[in-house]
Amino acid sequence: MADRVHPMDLPSSSNPPSSNNSGEVVSPKKPSFPSPAGTYVVQVPKDQIYKYPPPENSRRYESLTKRKPRRSCCCRCLCFTFSVLLLLIISIGITAGVLYLVYRPEAPKYTISSIAIKNFNFTASSRISPEFDISVRAENPNNKLGIYYRKGSSVTVVYSGVDLSAGALPAFYQPANNVTVFQTVLKGSNVILGNAVKSTLRNDQTKGKVPFRVNIKAPVKIKIGAVKTWEITVKVNCDVTVDALTVKSKLVSKDCDYSVRLW
Repeated sequence: MADRVHPMDLPSSSNPPSSNNSGEVVSPKKPSFPSPAGTYVVQVPKDQIYKYPPPENSRRYESLTKRKPRRSCCCRCLCFTFSVLLLLIISIGITAGVLYLVYRPEAPKYTISSIAIKNFNFTASSRISPEFDISVRAENPNNKLGIYYRKGSSVTVVYSGVDLSAGALPAFYQPANNVTVFQTVLKGSNVILGNAVKSTLRNDQTKGKVPFRVNIKAPVKIKIGAVKTWEITVKVNCDVTVDALTVKSKLVSKDCDYSVRLW
């Protein structure tokens, strides 16, 4: 008798389709696998790390983190300097405002009182040495401020762009509410007048109106109470006209403007 051969059990994935009682073919259901859940940590053994960072990198990193930025130091220095300058300017402005309200300063006034002319003989030779004796009237209208006129001043007489004579003012102190008239002698030496200047000068003398320009530059110091200021430069420019080039010449007109330079 031949042996009976039993069919081998097939896995569930290869089960053939079966039929129900009605004869319909039913496909086998696919197996369902559970979805992965949780976090997977992969650990690499230490002996499989093939490259380490060089040790100098860590030292460089530490030095860079400890180093202070230079820009912040410069910014702090600039801010500090700017703050000091701002405070200084504000304090100077406040002090100047207080002094102005207390003393009420006014600019001094200047004018030419008289002019005497000597040695102005431009017909004898081509070179002349004229001399001008000028009286300057200086008025200090301030009630609480004095003026120190210091050495180093200059006074010049100019005609048609040619310097004729030069001199200086005396050094003196002018108290408050004071008017001082001082004389100064201006001398010229070997002054050359061109033909055009001579011709113009003759015409002006014939008309009785000879114009001159008197330039005054004087260094002064202002006295405020018991304190003296720094040196201040006073500039006076006067346009004067005389009737003749003689000792007894008279002023026909005079117009002075002046400015004060604080440094």
